[in-house]
Amino acid sequence: MAKGVHHQFPRCLTFICLVMLVSNLNSTQSHGDQQEQELELLLSFKACAKDSSQSLSNWLNSSATFCNWHGLACDQTSSHVNSIQLSGKNMSGTISSSIFHLPKVTNIDLSSNQFAGEISFSFPSSSLSSLLYLNLSNNNLTGSLPEFLFSVSFSGLESLDLSNNMFSGIIPHQLGLLSSLKYLDVGGNVLVGRIPSSITNITGLEYLTLASNQLIGEIPRDIGVMKSLKWIYMGYNNLSGEIPKSIGNLLSLRHLDLVYNNLTGLIPDSLGNLTSLEFLFLYRNNFMGWIPASIFDLKNLVSLDLSDNYLRGEISELVVNLQRLEILQLFSNNFTGKIPKALTALPRLQVLQLWSNRLTGEIPKELGMHNNLTVLDLSTNNLSGEIPHGLCDSRNLNKLILFSNSLEGQIPHSLSSCITLRRVRLQNNKLSGQLTPEFTKLPQVYLLDMSGNKLSGRIDDRKWDMPALQLLNLAKNNFSGELPDSFGSNELENLDLSENQFSGDIPRGMGSLSELVQLKLSRNRLSGNIPNELSWCKKLVSLDLSHNQLTGQIPISIGDMPVLGMLDLSENQLRGEIPQNLGSAESLVELNISYNRFHGRLPSTGAFLAINSSDVTGNDLCESDDISASRSGLLPCNKREDNNKNPFWWFFLLGLVGFPLAAFLIVVFIRRRQNLEVTTTRVENEEGTWEMRYFDSEASKIITIHDVLSSAKEGVLIITQGRKETVKFEVKEMSDLNCFSEDIGKLRHPNMVKLMGICRCGKGGYLVYENVDGKYLSHVVGSLSWERRRNIALGIAKALKYLHAHGSSFAGLVGEMSPHRVVVDSKDVPRLMLCPLKVSISSPYVAPESRNAKEVTEKSDMYGLGVILIELLTGRSSVDEEVGMQHESIVEWARYCYSDCHLDTWVDPNMKGGIASLVQNDIVEVMNLALQCTATDPTARPSAGHVFKTLNALTASTSSCV
Repeated sequence: MAKGVHHQFPRCLTFICLVMLVSNLNSTQSHGDQQEQELELLLSFKACAKDSSQSLSNWLNSSATFCNWHGLACDQTSSHVNSIQLSGKNMSGTISSSIFHLPKVTNIDLSSNQFAGEISFSFPSSSLSSLLYLNLSNNNLTGSLPEFLFSVSFSGLESLDLSNNMFSGIIPHQLGLLSSLKYLDVGGNVLVGRIPSSITNITGLEYLTLASNQLIGEIPRDIGVMKSLKWIYMGYNNLSGEIPKSIGNLLSLRHLDLVYNNLTGLIPDSLGNLTSLEFLFLYRNNFMGWIPASIFDLKNLVSLDLSDNYLRGEISELVVNLQRLEILQLFSNNFTGKIPKALTALPRLQVLQLWSNRLTGEIPKELGMHNNLTVLDLSTNNLSGEIPHGLCDSRNLNKLILFSNSLEGQIPHSLSSCITLRRVRLQNNKLSGQLTPEFTKLPQVYLLDMSGNKLSGRIDDRKWDMPALQLLNLAKNNFSGELPDSFGSNELENLDLSENQFSGDIPRGMGSLSELVQLKLSRNRLSGNIPNELSWCKKLVSLDLSHNQLTGQIPISIGDMPVLGMLDLSENQLRGEIPQNLGSAESLVELNISYNRFHGRLPSTGAFLAINSSDVTGNDLCESDDISASRSGLLPCNKREDNNKNPFWWFFLLGLVGFPLAAFLIVVFIRRRQNLEVTTTRVENEEGTWEMRYFDSEASKIITIHDVLSSAKEGVLIITQGRKETVKFEVKEMSDLNCFSEDIGKLRHPNMVKLMGICRCGKGGYLVYENVDGKYLSHVVGSLSWERRRNIALGIAKALKYLHAHGSSFAGLVGEMSPHRVVVDSKDVPRLMLCPLKVSISSPYVAPESRNAKEVTEKSDMYGLGVILIELLTGRSSVDEEVGMQHESIVEWARYCYSDCHLDTWVDPNMKGGIASLVQNDIVEVMNLALQCTATDPTARPSAGHVFKTLNALTASTSSCV
């Protein structure tokens, strides 16, 4: 490839020079001369392009035929090229300036290729381009926006699409010179600065997209003069201030999207003047106050999304005026009062999401009867009363999400015949009664969570026929009787029947659940032996049978399960010896066998090497003789025998072995204290007094303040001492002087980059880390398998759990929880870099509350972890905003896709190893966890311990959907 570039670009440059000469030829050229000029211009373009698909194969050195070349069209009367259509041809290389010099070209479309580099050439200021339509979108173009395009030479341009490239810098202030523009799209780049006020000069503009950049400042106050606007898309920027009241003058506007900014204040009443408006998206901003009554005068509204703001008050009954409304999303606000009954009278309403507010009262009884409901999410409110009977009257309802309310009564019988249901989440309410036999035969339900209610009765007295079922959670209810042999699904991956009153044996038929990943049967009254057939579940990762009345021995076959990572058999009546092969299971990392009747020798391999004493207590077990550093707290088997035989020898051995061991431990302790002892040195220079605190004794012997300062710009400190091996350290500039403390230097964890010291002068300083042989997560994520991504997520969560366990004073010490703060070493171990470096509060990894109040808490760290989880799942970065026209924020896009899209539309297609059915459900669960971490309300985010526990239970996959 490099060789091809070497031979190609000299020709490209030669043609460009020729173009500049030809453009100055006398205007009295003959028709033949003009054709020759166009031929050279076209061949110049070809010379600069890499045409792997051979789309330009018939572009030959003959001016008589170029009107027949692929992708070209000519004016029939003059035979001049007037159109170049080469969209989606897999072309790369650079874009030659020659095509802009074609005298009669009006339309150039090079979109959806792989053109790269800058467009920095000039255009004669004395010439007027005939170009009307230019589309360079969806390429890899870099540098500033081409200035020559924003000049009077292109004042006739009607459509300009430069979206989804990597253009940087500001939007030229000369934008207003393009007075003929009707379509302008520069979204999906990395543009900065403010929106030029001159944009209001383009009064004929109909379509405006500035979304998915890094623009700041206010929306131009005079935007109301652009009365031809039909579409405004400015989402996913850092715009601030209020929505200009003049926006109400845009009477032709049909689509207004200002999502994911920092807009504040009230939603202006003037929006009610936009009677043509069909789509109003203001979600993920900082709007306050009530919804203006004028909004309910917009009778053409199809979709209204004001979610994730700070709106309050009641939802007005005036919503009845929006008879064309199909989607209403007001979730994650502070709305109070009752759900308006007027919603029941909206015939086209399909999606209603009001979750995470403070709504009270009952769900309107007629909801669904006169609607076309497909998605209903009223979860996490304070709703009471019964579930209405008509929710599925449309026969289209597929998602019913009502969890975490105070709903009572029985599950409506009508839901038992709602065959379109796919996702049902009714957990954490006060529902009672029994499951009807029809309810256990819903054909499309893949997730059914009824946990945390007061449901009762048997579930083994009916036929379960739910062929799509992947997750079933009936935990924390009052179900009784025996467990069913089958649930009518070969896809079941997560089964939680814990904390009920089930009795009898564990059915042997559970061994036929070949896709099962997690099985929880704890805290019931189950008895009998653990069936050998459970070992047939080769994909089982987590098995919890604790707090039952199980008897017999642990089946030897359990130790041969290939991916079992968590096994809890505690508080049963199991007996016998622990199978030795259970310690040989490489995947087993978490094990609890406490309070049974086990005896004999504890295996000396695998998970037993690091088992806690609390996980083996309450048995008659002893430790293997060759284990001296176990955490089990058990006596060595031979010591216990000798102790019973001859106490004198026990004391003798204690003196012979114990005292040297104690002395050894004291030496280790002293050396550990020395390594963690903080030492300080100071040096004066022209900047003042530099102070260096060392958190590692070896580092204090070889690193000087001069070393740190001299290597600060390079970022790498290399020290060679005589013939010794070269030692490397990382040097980073810090922005938070709270890191300048002794406590931070004492933190040591295998998933953290060790902080060796801090060098400070006044308000500035540098951090010195150990050098880790690896790459930043942001550089390697695209090449990882799902298992490696899951392990990386687990390691990050483990580090945060450790960090947060040391108290709130250590919250936020990672600063910006982003892939740029995670180093993946040569063994695939993720390592967090402690102490905040230079962080922008507008970073997509920074929690909303930290952007506004600049406060960092444990929950702020969790927000960044959530974004990382999304990136691990999807393969997208937070600056790669190519995720659709309406949901380009990686968090918001993930939220909507999780609710409404098939997994194939958002999971990373480059994930090595493919995406099997098992892995699909793992990904769904982790996405759910990620969205919890990125909740707007910090109190709604899980702790690091919870995230670690969830991921830790999923060694080969993570399908514990909550």
